[in-house]
Amino acid sequence: MTKILLTNASVFDGLGDELQPGMNVLVVDGRIEEVSERPISAQGAVVFDLAGRALLPGLIDAHAHVFAVNLVEARNRNMPLTEMTARAVPRIRAMLDRGFTSVRDVAGGDVGIRDAIAQGFIPGPRLFVGGPALGQTGGHGDHRSLTDDRLDIDYNSSAFTFQCRVVDGPDEVRRAVRNEMRKGADHIKVLASGGVGSPADAIENLQFSKEELEVAVHEAGVRGKYVCAHAYTSEAIRHAVSAGVRTVEHSNMIDADTAAYVASSGAYVVPTLVAYEETAKHGERLGLSAYVMDKLDLVNRAGIAMLGICTDAGVKLGFGTDLMGEMEYAQADEFAIRGRVQKPADVLRSATSVNAEILQQSGRLGVIAPGAVADLIVCDGDPLRDIALLSEPHKNLRLIMKDGAIHKTDLSSH
Repeated sequence: MTKILLTNASVFDGLGDELQPGMNVLVVDGRIEEVSERPISAQGAVVFDLAGRALLPGLIDAHAHVFAVNLVEARNRNMPLTEMTARAVPRIRAMLDRGFTSVRDVAGGDVGIRDAIAQGFIPGPRLFVGGPALGQTGGHGDHRSLTDDRLDIDYNSSAFTFQCRVVDGPDEVRRAVRNEMRKGADHIKVLASGGVGSPADAIENLQFSKEELEVAVHEAGVRGKYVCAHAYTSEAIRHAVSAGVRTVEHSNMIDADTAAYVASSGAYVVPTLVAYEETAKHGERLGLSAYVMDKLDLVNRAGIAMLGICTDAGVKLGFGTDLMGEMEYAQADEFAIRGRVQKPADVLRSATSVNAEILQQSGRLGVIAPGAVADLIVCDGDPLRDIALLSEPHKNLRLIMKDGAIHKTDLSSH
């Protein structure tokens, strides 16, 4: 039996608005056994005195792409999976180094990389994966060249396997979803509108029919899973949510009426604002086309307003980053961006307990409470006063614990 006792902690439990000073937390065999303001007796425990530092649940990123090792998608094509995995491993470890103990991969990550982490072969956050995203011909996920007129697309080719599978019609959608469910996927991702990085579709393009989306939702739902949808415009968001989609990714161009509809439907929105700000800084240098850069400017300008619109409507906001390739280093900057509009406690709940709801892990992840998995981070300062502290994890995070095992610890100075 392994016991770790964290004493003199200022606890954010994932649910409240303030730090609770003078708290003690006992971890036994990877689970939180006790949280108390009174001293905890735990014979044989390894004790860490946090000296009043903030103790938070491990962070959760609900929109990442661990295999997106290049910003420009075409450079990922024809890359052997072995090379892609080797290049993904340091990206995955860096996420844990930033305090992200759980990550939802929403296009590309498969059960193999998820299980390799779970089995200890790769250090990193626990992954929740959906395999390739599903997109329609000519949609956001169709990155074929204009001269590629194949209608009998080889779905096993490297152009589609890792990031997206092109499917058309309810029967193809049904087969693709059932196949990912067969392999043990945690969710399904569909591309319900045009996107920034795709070469042949405008952002406002509506993608997939309602019947196609409903088939995906049904096939995932009968197995206890759910569908998340890439969508930017209000029309695309309504289209997806009306078909039963549970989480909407991005949503930069949402309006107030649509936000109210999303809230009343019980769906979630997962903003990914750092992706646009960071890519706008470097995209042209890294090879993005003028057309893509124009679309990037459009969603970048709309993103901050989206936070206020969704908050006012009562939409549950998750926390995502969506950083590709060279941009991955900026993952924690999403905290500072969200802090421009939102209260720190709201941002922290998004990255902990709300994201745990999205992952279907309420009470298990994203909280500091008896019975929860012992995913914990210790931060200098008070992130409930200054959320930007989490944007500098290498400076401010003093302890990172995942599943009760200490990944990093440095409590030597305050």
